[in-house]
Amino acid sequence: MSFSLDDPTLPRQHLAGMPNAPRSSPTGCRAVEILTFPAAQLLDVCGPLQVLASANQMATEQGNEPTYSARVVAPSGGVVATSAGLGLVAAPLPSPHHPVDTLLVTGGPGVHAAAADPDLVGWLQARARDARRVASVCTGAFLLGAAGLLDGRRAATHWRWCTELAQRFPAVRVEADPIFVRDGSVWSSAGVTAGIDLVLAMVEEDLGRATALEVARRLVMFLKRPGGQAQFSVTLSLQSGDRFDALHRWMEQNLGSDLSLAILSREAGMSQRSFSRHYAEATGLTPARAVERLRVETASRLLIETGLPTKRIAQRCGFGSEETMRRSFFRLLTTTPQEYRARFGA
Repeated sequence: MSFSLDDPTLPRQHLAGMPNAPRSSPTGCRAVEILTFPAAQLLDVCGPLQVLASANQMATEQGNEPTYSARVVAPSGGVVATSAGLGLVAAPLPSPHHPVDTLLVTGGPGVHAAAADPDLVGWLQARARDARRVASVCTGAFLLGAAGLLDGRRAATHWRWCTELAQRFPAVRVEADPIFVRDGSVWSSAGVTAGIDLVLAMVEEDLGRATALEVARRLVMFLKRPGGQAQFSVTLSLQSGDRFDALHRWMEQNLGSDLSLAILSREAGMSQRSFSRHYAEATGLTPARAVERLRVETASRLLIETGLPTKRIAQRCGFGSEETMRRSFFRLLTTTPQEYRARFGA
């Protein structure tokens, strides 16, 4: 199977802070390069590639020219083995000055060796200067970081690697929650499937929301997720098989009630001080933060799936007021409930 596609497949955009990059999309096919390396994650390559291929297929069905022309590139070219064992046929690295619209860097177990290759890092630095849009999927952020492309910017990566990314590149503002982040023309996403969400957002920017939603439907995605959505379900993340599982089920069923520390500790059968300490050790969150995240997650779903007024949703989820819900949304999702519904609601 060859993925060194000469067929059209990917989007066109910008690298923040790269003054030589054009600020408008040219007409015709948008050249996209997906940078891979030995032991890259297979889905980091194929997920984004399929999104763009589906957008091309839609254009062809409508009698239009394909929007994207994508190819997979690698330092050596030829067959590159992924961490899953499947080999991808890649083109060698092109000249850094050959026109390109979007440069997408994949992640995977081999990313640290790739980031330690000075020739590859130098190529990436030069290539980024002529790209309109640069992005990373999952741990591909380490390659962008090694090239200095994330310095002074917000960035995302897989939640397991956020701490290491922040330690290795202190000039980067690592955000652990979002599934993808856009800072100017530099984009970065969380783990594996989040790369699909990131490229769907690029398609939306290029071709409009209706096209991006239709691509998501063709890929049988449950939901086209906004970038500010958490990397994983709060409910799922709290299911740790420990002594608080029953409490978490109770919390979900009583979000509209008083879930103060006194109430939670009583439900858990512990003193407030002991409960706070043991809960933080088990979940990594304070009880108050866990409650807030559960309420925001539930409110987000109601905003998308129902036509309930935001005031009623705020009451049902236990925020008490629309203003309290708005502050929580902005803190966790960097948007307001109204904006969230307008953008992602039915």
